[in-house]
Amino acid sequence: MCPFYYEKEKKNQERRSYYVNSNGTNEKEMEMFVHKVKEMIQPSLESDREIVFLCIGSDRYIGDSLGPLIGTMLTEKHVPYRVYGTLEEPVHAFNLKSILKEIHKKMKKPLIISIDASIGVKKLVGYVMFKEGPLTPGKALEKMLPEVGDYHFVGFVNYVDPMPSTQFLNDTRLFTVMNLAKTIVHAITKIAGTDN
Repeated sequence: MCPFYYEKEKKNQERRSYYVNSNGTNEKEMEMFVHKVKEMIQPSLESDREIVFLCIGSDRYIGDSLGPLIGTMLTEKHVPYRVYGTLEEPVHAFNLKSILKEIHKKMKKPLIISIDASIGVKKLVGYVMFKEGPLTPGKALEKMLPEVGDYHFVGFVNYVDPMPSTQFLNDTRLFTVMNLAKTIVHAITKIAGTDN
């Protein structure tokens, strides 16, 4: 599988997805990914909507810690956007609905970019996907949570196996989660113009 690629959703040709490998992607592939993400969200950026990064997950499981880890890294890099969901104050299944209410109460028409970990096929482990449309958090664990986001980043932390779903989150490598987090944060800081 190539380090960077693009696909259209078969059901809905309007929804585009871009993928980049967090393991060994070269600078040119990363630049292409950032360019495509920027191009996709540009019309929304021009509409003066306030950008919110909603980083979903829990630091109680390595495999589910991608969102809060990214939220913490974005906060430390002082990106010029609102960030919800950090290691200290995670956004998870129990508080997601109340956090969404808070966001919509504070902002008129926020542009929400959600971020979460996902389980996929083996060849996708280590890949980052950026996609138009909302994210359905908790799907792998069969949790009924609201769809969230105008766009979303997903990091594939592990793959589907005959084990129980919760086991995937326990058996995920921290190395994989860190690489995914660094890749997503790098993309966001490039877009924000805050990368050093």
